[in-house]
Amino acid sequence: MAWVYLGIAGLLEVVWAFAMKQSDGFSRLVPSIVTIVTMIASFALLSFSMKSLPLGTAYTVWTGIGAVGAFVVGIVVLGESISPMRIAAALLIVSGLVMMKLSAA
Repeated sequence: MAWVYLGIAGLLEVVWAFAMKQSDGFSRLVPSIVTIVTMIASFALLSFSMKSLPLGTAYTVWTGIGAVGAFVVGIVVLGESISPMRIAAALLIVSGLVMMKLSAA
């Protein structure tokens, strides 16, 4: 279950990062509330996953899912620029996540 919690926590990190961007510096109420609620839920699930996963593995995977997810949302939803260098960087993060998962087995 720890990996499930961690995966959901990572996805919630993407949600709160996007909502924070939409909150316009916490000046818009609904995105601000979504940011805070999903942030708390993400941290709680990360904490649950850390009961059985090593700190370094859990935190690295959590931030990696958030980073790559925010990267994809930025491109797909917000129209942010895409370049071969940015794609390569995201692929390196994903490969690191895979290696972390394999090393924890």
